[in-house]
Amino acid sequence: MPFPDSFLRPSGAAARLSPSPRPGVFLWAGRAAALGAAVLALAGCSRPAPPPEPLRAVKLVTVGTQAAQAQHEYAGEVRARVESRLSFRVAGKIVQRPVEAGQHVRAGQLLAELDARDYELAAQAARAQASAAATQRDLAAADLQRFSRLRAQNFISGAELDRREAALQSAQAQLAQAQAQLAAQGNQAGYTRLLADGPGVITGVDAEAGQVVAAGTPVVRIARDGARDAVFAVPEDRVAGVRVGQAVQVAAWAGGAPLAARVREVAASADPVTRTFLVKVALEGGEPPPLGATVQVTLAGPAAQGASAGGARLVHLPSSALRQDGAQTAVWVFDPASATVRSQVVQVQGLQGGDALVSQGLTPGMQVVAAGVHVLAPGQKVSVYKPKSAPDQAEQAPEAINNEAANGATAPAAR
Repeated sequence: MPFPDSFLRPSGAAARLSPSPRPGVFLWAGRAAALGAAVLALAGCSRPAPPPEPLRAVKLVTVGTQAAQAQHEYAGEVRARVESRLSFRVAGKIVQRPVEAGQHVRAGQLLAELDARDYELAAQAARAQASAAATQRDLAAADLQRFSRLRAQNFISGAELDRREAALQSAQAQLAQAQAQLAAQGNQAGYTRLLADGPGVITGVDAEAGQVVAAGTPVVRIARDGARDAVFAVPEDRVAGVRVGQAVQVAAWAGGAPLAARVREVAASADPVTRTFLVKVALEGGEPPPLGATVQVTLAGPAAQGASAGGARLVHLPSSALRQDGAQTAVWVFDPASATVRSQVVQVQGLQGGDALVSQGLTPGMQVVAAGVHVLAPGQKVSVYKPKSAPDQAEQAPEAINNEAANGATAPAAR
């Protein structure tokens, strides 16, 4: 609200001695003071500056070299040496299937059964035909005996006796045919019961009770007891280094002692979908892993053999130290002088266990960040992680620790 002129105008002697000030001067002064107060209020409500980023602790590994080992590793699956898909030899409706997947069966045990009434009726008909044929054979034999006596007395000609002999031979052939049909029909009735050829484990069920199946339709899959194989796929560029009889090592994914094994079979052609070659390795000695278990198969390859023969040495790094820098693979290298990290592009030749085999980009003695690589930036200051349970951290990165101790830096407590 504007002030009255009486408040702004001097009175008495002051009015006579000083000139009258302009009212606008005081108005602008008041507005300037209000504006300054508003600016100060806004400044007090603004966000504070962000705190500095905490010093991150990193785990380091010192780069060393090892001779390249002539090994390739593949993931495989344990299978039975003999695994069959069992089916009925006749068509019909399944009336029962008393076995389930995973069940162990013995030789001759009933696996499934068809409705056998039609086959039993056919067997009865064949049995009746065989009985009629036997009667006709007996009648022909009796006629031959009578006509033989008459021929001896010259009451009939020799041609008549020959006809009776031919009739007996025909009746004998019809009887043999009827008996063969009876045996076949009996087999057909027996084929309605699907029995296990040997002891094994049911690995799959392909038909259920009440289903009508044709002859040869798979009903159950059974893995026979006995020898076990480790089956895995080899890419096209490495199949030349796999040969029958080659010694390999198989380790169960769940742990345990490795098993000695030998290559038993190499597929002659590639899979039409994956373009890989199936290799079967016979497990020798020890208790094999259960069926379907995942195993790790280690065998030699031609590329690794050439590197080892030429004296090539590779850098082993934990796979957690690798990161993707655009289209390249890189690691963080620790600089002890400045306690910072820098990005270093490397070339990975392959994997061995949990380690990456680096062929280029690193030299012995470098210190590489082994964990937490995705939260670092080029030139970022870090500290060396010191676990409380390991007082002697100098074995992992002695130069970095000495540098940190000289600078008085302390690593944050591990969580």
